[in-house]
Amino acid sequence: MGTILVVCASPSARSTTRAALRRAVVPRLAHLGHDTTWLSVRDLPAAPLMAADPTAPALQRAAAALAAADGVVLGTPVYKASFSGLLKVFLDVLPRDALGGKAVLPLATGDSPLHGLALDFALLPVLNSMGARHVVPGCFLTTRELRADAATPITLERAADRLHAAVRAARVGV
Repeated sequence: MGTILVVCASPSARSTTRAALRRAVVPRLAHLGHDTTWLSVRDLPAAPLMAADPTAPALQRAAAALAAADGVVLGTPVYKASFSGLLKVFLDVLPRDALGGKAVLPLATGDSPLHGLALDFALLPVLNSMGARHVVPGCFLTTRELRADAATPITLERAADRLHAAVRAARVGV
């Protein structure tokens, strides 16, 4: 169906964001016929990220994976009412139009339901400025929901379904 780059921008190795992506989003996209590629921003070299050096080989590979993708999932924890600094430095090192023509699903996790506003008020303007063709309605889940709510996988699968529909529409020229 298409290639989806799944980006996890959590600085933590044992992240609820990472678990949500791996547990429900990636399998759902595979079930819908997409090839998924995983990118953990925390595994990229810190010095080139912080220096915004796009010539670093690892960052060039990440940019190439993004360029090759039909759609992108951006998973981030929310800290202090905004998406992670790790996601910010990653987006900053990419070309201005890196999301041009792409469907993007923002997915965030956080402790307070109020942190869900970070998707629309902090992340959405950045994604639009980078040329995203279609930013599908994002998905925000609290840490408590991720740990206790049996409906959480369904919520994540529905978010993946929205991305699937956007990628499919782009392929058929809708």
